[in-house]
Amino acid sequence: MRMLKTSGPQSRPDLRLSVAVLLLEAARQDDRFDSAERAVIAQLLTRKFDLTPEECAMLLEAGEVRAAQMVQLHGHTSAVFEQMTPEERVGMVEMLWDVAYADGVLDPEEDLLIRRVAGLIHVTDRERVLARQRVMARLGLTL
Repeated sequence: MRMLKTSGPQSRPDLRLSVAVLLLEAARQDDRFDSAERAVIAQLLTRKFDLTPEECAMLLEAGEVRAAQMVQLHGHTSAVFEQMTPEERVGMVEMLWDVAYADGVLDPEEDLLIRRVAGLIHVTDRERVLARQRVMARLGLTL
């Protein structure tokens, strides 16, 4: 897997890394990052970017390093906004809901992060709520 450089003024952030960081950040919001959340993130990344297990492991490792250093979401949400179609951005929000519900419980901090990310990537409140409903239905959860 080729990672794009993210240093320098003209470099374009690696979309895969940005998505991984945002998913990892969602998993960390409730102060518990367990194996179920890690498995969901790995599955989502593998499916979205057609990764081998080795590529996924490398991306997760790079994402964890970057997430630990992160002080703001903007660089990663900008990459998502600039490099994804509107439909893909709604799919990104759906992926965040998948991670948030990986443990079966939505933490208020997870909900807040998803609201923030959705706003930053220009996904409407309606689209965000519909994405949440699709994930809950798929997982057999109710409000």
